[in-house]
Amino acid sequence: MTGIERKRRFGKLVPVILTWFDLAAMIGAYLLTALFITPGQQTLWLGRHVWIIALAAWLPAGWKLCRSSRYRALKMERTATDAIRAAGLHALLFLALLYVTGTAGVEWQSFCVFYALSLILLPLCRTIARSLLKIFRSHGRNYSRVVIVGDNETGRRLHEQLTTDPGFGYRVLAIFDDSAPAVSGNLYCGATDSLLDYVRDNNIDEIFCTVPADAQNAMRAAVTAADTVGAQYYYVPQLSRYVTRGFGLNTLGHMAVMPVNSPPLGRWSAKSAKRLLDIVLAGTAAIFFPLLLIPVAIAIKLSSPGPVFYRQLRTGYRGKPFNCLKFRTMRYDPQDEAPVEKNDPRVTGVGRFLRHSSIDELPQIFNVLAGHMSIVGPRPHMVSHTEYYSEIIDRYMARHSVKPGITGWAQVNGYRGTTDRLWKMERRVEHDMWYIENWSFLLDLKIIARTGINIFKGDENAY
Repeated sequence: MTGIERKRRFGKLVPVILTWFDLAAMIGAYLLTALFITPGQQTLWLGRHVWIIALAAWLPAGWKLCRSSRYRALKMERTATDAIRAAGLHALLFLALLYVTGTAGVEWQSFCVFYALSLILLPLCRTIARSLLKIFRSHGRNYSRVVIVGDNETGRRLHEQLTTDPGFGYRVLAIFDDSAPAVSGNLYCGATDSLLDYVRDNNIDEIFCTVPADAQNAMRAAVTAADTVGAQYYYVPQLSRYVTRGFGLNTLGHMAVMPVNSPPLGRWSAKSAKRLLDIVLAGTAAIFFPLLLIPVAIAIKLSSPGPVFYRQLRTGYRGKPFNCLKFRTMRYDPQDEAPVEKNDPRVTGVGRFLRHSSIDELPQIFNVLAGHMSIVGPRPHMVSHTEYYSEIIDRYMARHSVKPGITGWAQVNGYRGTTDRLWKMERRVEHDMWYIENWSFLLDLKIIARTGINIFKGDENAY
């Protein structure tokens, strides 16, 4: 058996393995429920009749999860969301089957305990399983062999996305294009008329096509190659650089049309959930803030003369300026607005510690409570920076369609600190726009958790 055949055989087992993780989580939740309910309920709960009904209700819910297990590049928050939806489907089916079979006596308290445990264990086990699978793939196992058709800017960005995280298990072997190579370098393997032979000879699993819609020969070659060898075919529209929040698929007569999905934070329910999280976290932090304020204030005063807090006018929601609050970390000069550089002599010794640990940002919890900021969102920039970058970076002002945040998706992905090169700000804006167009409540929790980990580990860009 060749290495490729072993890889494919294992690939078929991945959904099965994840399904067993899901089933183990639900069985664990079911058995743990017996520890928290009354003895009478415990006897009924562990009886064969209720147990079989609970297992039968899991079959369609587990199948739904199994289908989502086929995708490689799933975000962790999507994984957890799928698990929560499966638990909800199980609840409806479980109750319906109990009613249809005439099973009585199971109290609501037992259901509440069971599904509370399920909503903890199922997303947790599923996330752990996905993490273990990513580790396995990052060591060169269970990878998917990929070919990109289209040597252009979209192809370059796609190549970067496929290879940045080895845990997704993509290995780009070649790039084909009917024009001369532009950005692919050593991966360029020629025109698309040789694509079919290459795909057949190298056991390609997936073909990504990034050519313009009018490049009929290249698209036909890609589709033919995928159909011939049974590879998965994907078309990546070139406008994905400007619209990153995903598309739907409808039909208009005999034509396919792709409506752009509305941003999640445009919904009232999403805004309310995000604001509630802000109030809970910022309010809790404000209660304990005096315990930190006293020693930090003393240290700042001893390090250099000037105020404890530093207020700077920054661009906020819908482009409106507001005073962003921070602990002062530099020698006081109200006229100096130059960005901080690495080893900047203006930063005091205490300020260097505050910046490296991100403690200097904590006063912004009061900006959050006042409604100027959110816990998670695009970082607010100085007004002068907004005026400058809005003229030279596409969609820069669109990042102000949500409230700025204390931390954000760009920051936890390494794009914080100085923006001495234009590409750094461009990448920051790209990450901010991805966050806006893919927001979820679980994504905010993920960013908060990663921020805490980065603070504990230390961030080399925090200076």
